Amino acid sequence: MAGTATLASPRSEATRAALVRAALDLFGMKGFEATSTREIAAAAGANVASIAYHFGGKEGLRIACADHVVAALGGVFARAGADPPEIERLSALAARNRLAQIAEAMVDAIVARDAARPLARFVLREMFEPSAAFERVYAGAFATMHARACAIWARATGVGPESEATRLAVFAMIAQIVYFRLARPAVLRRLGWRDIGAAESAAIKRLVVGNLGAALQHARKTKR
Repeated sequence: MAGTATLASPRSEATRAALVRAALDLFGMKGFEATSTREIAAAAGANVASIAYHFGGKEGLRIACADHVVAALGGVFARAGADPPEIERLSALAARNRLAQIAEAMVDAIVARDAARPLARFVLREMFEPSAAFERVYAGAFATMHARACAIWARATGVGPESEATRLAVFAMIAQIVYFRLARPAVLRRLGWRDIGAAESAAIKRLVVGNLGAALQHARKTKR
């Protein structure tokens, strides 16, 4: 019995992960209400009863999708080394470099990777139709990570981390990156790109980092 349970555990985790991936995609495309548990189970190659088993139901699966988004976004910041204890020790130059690293990591994770499309659609749908899942994403990712970026911005510019100017500036930095994901078809057509690969990502990074440098310089000069 123990051996059977041990062997079943990885399969159970794989089913759970497949259900989250399928739900992210379908909730983002169709919306929560318009998506049935049978559709999700079919897309995941799982039994419909597994949704209740793993998540307690459709709403629990929605929360699990939100947690998946939080973990994915947290990974971006972790790879950029944006941990709170280190922020307080950053010099102005190191803080500017760290913001550039965050911006580049976001381009890699959100724009370049096609796997980010379901996450982006899910988050966008939750913003238009806020639920408990949106509150989870906001508290676990948006508010927390935005605050970290603001703290780094403050180290780079000398402007308070919770000033309106700093918070707006960080939103603007993030927004320009997210636009390349949300408007991907228009970007590809207008630039004549077939896809966003290594060369295209590098071009976007140069633009974003250049804009970031100009914004930081303006903030340092005006203290706003």
